[in-house]
Amino acid sequence: MKYEFIAPCHFGLESVLKQEITELGYEITSVEDGRVSFKGDEHAFCRANIGLRTAERVLWKVGSFKAETFEELFTETKALPWADILPADSKFWVAKATSVKSALFSTSDIQSIMKKAMVESMKESYHMAWFPETGNAYPVRVSVMKDIFTVCIDTSGESLHKRGYRKLVGKAPISETLAAALLALTPWNRDRILVDPFCGSGTIPIEAALKGLKIAPGVNRHFQAEAFRERIPAKFWTEAREEARSQEIHDVKLQIQGFDMDREAIKIARQNAEAAGVADQIHFQVRPMQELSHPKKYGFIVTNPPYGERLEEKEALPRLYQDIGETFRKLDTWSYYIITSYEDAERYIGRKADKNRKIYNGMIRTYFYQYLGPKPPKTGEK
Repeated sequence: MKYEFIAPCHFGLESVLKQEITELGYEITSVEDGRVSFKGDEHAFCRANIGLRTAERVLWKVGSFKAETFEELFTETKALPWADILPADSKFWVAKATSVKSALFSTSDIQSIMKKAMVESMKESYHMAWFPETGNAYPVRVSVMKDIFTVCIDTSGESLHKRGYRKLVGKAPISETLAAALLALTPWNRDRILVDPFCGSGTIPIEAALKGLKIAPGVNRHFQAEAFRERIPAKFWTEAREEARSQEIHDVKLQIQGFDMDREAIKIARQNAEAAGVADQIHFQVRPMQELSHPKKYGFIVTNPPYGERLEEKEALPRLYQDIGETFRKLDTWSYYIITSYEDAERYIGRKADKNRKIYNGMIRTYFYQYLGPKPPKTGEK
């Protein structure tokens, strides 16, 4: 049986997620701002949740409709095939609603009316007057854009950025899904050096190590859809995890380094890497960015320097980004990739980026500046 899924992502990273879904073997049906839709079978519930590095969730689409009044919302919601999806004893509710540029904008009212409509639909289908809701949970998520409602069942539960390894975080952490997407936007691979001189709690180096070792991001966590046993047998999850583990590579030594001038941040980074199972693949060290140097050529820097969210930090940004430019230029064969919301970054780095991609980190508009170094000579060339 074919299902339609929607995978939300950070705005600006749709092409990265699309590529990931295609590599899993699923058919893309549409790409919109902040989400990619695709079709798959029952195994897609498992493989997409376990394998996608850059998606925030995997949502099972129930249906979509237009509604401009609460009466239309009730009627259209009730008409959806709830009994085909929800067992009679299931726990169901509208866990999240968002509304943009729509006549119906009160999310609490949307949630309440949709729940009532779902109950009425179930009453007619199951010929029951009351539902105990003692069974497995089926959380509903709905998004409204210009009066078009898209109704989904959440198959992930906790957001997919919560891999499970980041028990501790430093200041202004970058999310795991965003870090994975930034790495995907570079040509870095497991054979090349990678350094993050502002590594904080270690997310970029850890995501690089997981990618380099081909460890699936969700292989060690659980998902909401594991409760959908009427539809997805437990063996499907076992098979998906076995498939993911069979692709892992452990007989390599990666060249990944994470530096930060904050001693406590480095301590946290080491603990997180240990939890992720990649501590032996990353060298963490207390070191200020200005002391960055490396004897080898053709490496990569991927980093998330301070944005200056507080006033006193803002005043220090021009000097910091000048130092970034001067330090990185000394590594003249390296490529460097910087994500920041600081709009004068290029000016103080002292060089216009070869590429620049706008990415929304939550509500913060950031820029991913890409400075491309020379390609290393092919094996056999001088």
